[in-house]
Amino acid sequence: MSEPFNPGSDPIAGASAFAEATADKPKRPSLFWWLTAVIIAADQITKAMVHNVVSMYESKTLIPGFLDLAHVRNEGVAFGLFNSADLQHKWVLTTGLALAALAGISYYARHIRQEERLARIGLSMILGGALGNLIDRVRNGYVLDFVDVYVNNWHFWAFNVADACITFGAIFVFFDLLFMRPNASNSV
Repeated sequence: MSEPFNPGSDPIAGASAFAEATADKPKRPSLFWWLTAVIIAADQITKAMVHNVVSMYESKTLIPGFLDLAHVRNEGVAFGLFNSADLQHKWVLTTGLALAALAGISYYARHIRQEERLARIGLSMILGGALGNLIDRVRNGYVLDFVDVYVNNWHFWAFNVADACITFGAIFVFFDLLFMRPNASNSV
């Protein structure tokens, strides 16, 4: 068994001891930070484009009878919850809820294993989407939603790139939990 790391007065021996001490520790899996950054950038760029092209509460048809590019403010949380609530500092509540969700994502991310690639992708997508929407909440007090999917008079909730990434990321994480992880220990 090796000695614990103690750099002492010899920096070369100290570096060698540190390398030996850390070699035995399993490498903690990380999220795909590049994916998180790409999602944040795509989300912010698309929101800026919509803000410049579509006037507030207006829409432009992309696929007649199915898809419009809209410009709406979501002052609530997911699926427009709290959107119509008349609270004086609603953005503080919604920002606090977003921060709590980020804390939960961070906690869960610390417990996934290296081989759980689909969960790591999903959590990276959720994190990117959550941060993209959080940027809007802190900067504007609301989130800009712009994708309007509908059939006849039925409209799905308006959403954005961040929302789509959060949704697909959650699907990936749930798929990993339900189908990819072994549910029982190996028999002896």
